[in-house]
Parts: sequence; C-alpha cells; structure tokens
Amino acid sequence: MREVTVIGLGLMGTALARELLRSGSRVTVWNRSIAKAAPLVAEGAVLAPSAAAAAQASGIVITCITDYRATYGVLEGRDVISSLAGKALVQLSTGSPEDARTLEAWAQQRGIDYLDGAILATPSQMGKPESSILVSGSGSAYEKSKPLLESTAGTVSYLGEKVGWAAAMDLAFLSHLFAGLLGFYHGARICEAEGIRVADFGAMAAVVAPAIGGMVKHDADSIQSGAYEASEATLEICAQAVELIQRHAREARINAELPAFAAALFRKGVAAGHGAESPAALIKVFRESA
Repeated sequence: MREVTVIGLGLMGTALARELLRSGSRVTVWNRSIAKAAPLVAEGAVLAPSAAAAAQASGIVITCITDYRATYGVLEGRDVISSLAGKALVQLSTGSPEDARTLEAWAQQRGIDYLDGAILATPSQMGKPESSILVSGSGSAYEKSKPLLESTAGTVSYLGEKVGWAAAMDLAFLSHLFAGLLGFYHGARICEAEGIRVADFGAMAAVVAPAIGGMVKHDADSIQSGAYEASEATLEICAQAVELIQRHAREARINAELPAFAAALFRKGVAAGHGAESPAALIKVFRESA
C-alpha cells in the first residue's frame, strides 16, 4: 500500500485526498480546521494530530493550501521541517514561477526533495480524463510521487528540473482561460441584446471548442517558428472583425470595454505593418510592450 500525506483540505485538497483513497493508498491528512477532515476520515483517511505528525507519517507529502505564504505558515515550524527532511514535498498551491524558485531554495536548504506543481482542473474534475497536473523541479521527487499523482488526474506532465516551469505554464493557461471567459461573457451579452438564449450559445461554444484548440495550436507553432505567413486569415481581417464587435456594442448599447481593448491591440498590430501576416503576428506587439 502506498503511503501519502495531504496537508490542506480545501475543495482541491479534499478532492486529491479522495482520489488517493480510491486508488488504494494509505492517506494521512491534516488541516487547520479539523472539521474538514471528517468526511475523508469516514472514507478511510487517517487524521494526524498536527502538521508535524502528518509530515512524519509518509515519505511523500502533498501540500494544497491557499497560496505559498499560507504554505510557509504551515511548514516553517521546526518540528515540521525535521519531519520533512529527506522526504519528497509536492507543492500544488497556485503561485508564480518566482514563488516556486523561492520555496525550492528553502526546501533544498533543509534537505527536502522538492517538486512544484499546478492543477489544470476543477475539484469535481479530479480523477477524470480531462484533469491535468503539471509538475517541475526535482526529478527524484517526481519519480517517487508519479504513481500517486497519476491516480488523481487524467494526465500528469513533468516539465523538467526548472522548478518555475509548472507555475509559468499554469499562468499561461490561466491567461488563455480568463481572456477566453471574458470573450464568452461579452458574447453572452450580445445574445441577450439580440434575444438569443445564452445556453444555446454555450452549447455551440462547446461543440466548436476542438476547432478553437486547433487554431490556438496553429498560432503557437507560428510563434515558435517565427513564420507568420497568412494561410488562413490575416491580422487585418481579424482587426476588422473586432471592430465590428465594438460597433455592435455601441449599437446595442451594451458594455464595450472588452471589444474596445481588443480593437486597440489589433490596430497596433496593423499600424506596425503586420496586417498582411497571420493573426499570430500580434505577438510582436506584445513583445514590444515588454
């Protein structure tokens, strides 16, 4: 039986512990609020009396706490540090690449084998094929924890020993996600303004999602290779489409902040001379802004 400790029992930490239990692992849990552990204990988890006891119970310790600051608040006790020495610590809280690098240095100074990770899923999706975990950092910590992590998610991807890469990829994904959600919410307002059911729009968006994924991959390949030939559409055509969305917002008297922001960026790309290139050429504007 594999042994693992989960520290932090919010929605995601609870989901991780539950999937580990379902896989047959012996799971020790700890949380500041003991009440959150009760359902897991009923399912077979062992509740540790302290964070130090939780860390002592297993060779692999997974932390899934609000953020890195809160994680330090749990781990920095002398008794916890001594319990973690020589063990694999897998940190799955959301943070920045710099957060990951700082915590790795802290762990290495204390003889802790550190792996940083990010979860690309909601708690209810854990254990399902669409869930994904990204990890980076210590290769030995990854090999030790790999079977456990694979029991909680559909895909586990090791990005290499540069510990900040998992957090960086997570932020890149969240940038894509939240910008896309803003576009969807504006699309919902278009539907409301025109008397179309938002639920029907959502259903259509789900159907065409694979096509959108194909477009994103095509643009990613263009950016990686530096080849911006317009084989499908040009940046100028896309700019005109965004201008149309902005005009509709004015005509329908709905919030126009999102299309105005997007139109300004596309206009910069066209003004910089990239209008005849593929839409991916807009990355050049983002690079200049840096």
